[in-house]
Amino acid sequence: MKKFKKVVLPILLFVLLVGILTGCGQSGKTSQAATSEGSKEIKELKIGATVGPYSDMVSKAIKPILEQKGYKVEVIEFSDYIQPNIALGNGSLNANLYQHKIYMETFAKDNNLELSIVSPVPTVPMGIYSHKYQSIDEVKEGSSVAIPNDPTNLARALLILQDVGLIKFDQNANPLTVSEKDIIENPKNLVFQPIEAAQLPRSLESTDLSAINGNFALAAGLSLQDALQLENIPADYLNNVVVNTKDLEAAFTKDILEAVESAEFEKVIDEQFQGYSKPDWMKNR
Repeated sequence: MKKFKKVVLPILLFVLLVGILTGCGQSGKTSQAATSEGSKEIKELKIGATVGPYSDMVSKAIKPILEQKGYKVEVIEFSDYIQPNIALGNGSLNANLYQHKIYMETFAKDNNLELSIVSPVPTVPMGIYSHKYQSIDEVKEGSSVAIPNDPTNLARALLILQDVGLIKFDQNANPLTVSEKDIIENPKNLVFQPIEAAQLPRSLESTDLSAINGNFALAAGLSLQDALQLENIPADYLNNVVVNTKDLEAAFTKDILEAVESAEFEKVIDEQFQGYSKPDWMKNR
């Protein structure tokens, strides 16, 4: 019996020890896998923006702050208003910065995308520019006016032209479907030419006036001071950082928001993006 115990006991202790060690090893692997799979922490970001002031804003005011947080950030530039949302929707981008609320909502609905705003940012105003006239008072009968061909930006252009007394348009017109047909008073018989927004700066050579989105004006070498009239930007027309709705609570989205709301971001805006309309949250703090 004593001999049996001497043989069996060590074997049992060995088996028990192996079981404990194996269990600990499996537990550690499971925990590590769960942590890795559950968090899926993204540290490489691709942020899209239209070429000019908004790609500059990402590069100069947002990217450095995110890099301090440990991110590797690539800024992807676009020359139109369509591809940045397509790229965001298909996962080629993590975020973009170039569009206002009304445009985003319309585009998302028309293209079956789920997009959400992270935060509005300082926005360069649309303006009325001309190579022919030095002031609005000089505008003559029958002058040609280039306007954006997408309804939401056209609504902005019509508001500016109305503010300076050149036209009056139907205030009940839907800003999502507004067109030059909604102009109810045109005392100088202006001739309107709808053009894709990115091409509006080029239209200055062939038209008398052009309503140009601020980012495209600056990208073309125009300055805000060159405009005959700048818009007073309504809140819905401020540009925004946008992500896919599924990423709204992601860690990288929260870090982007923290970057935009930081004092460092506002300092760069004040130094390098003067004349931009700031969102209320930035004005009131």
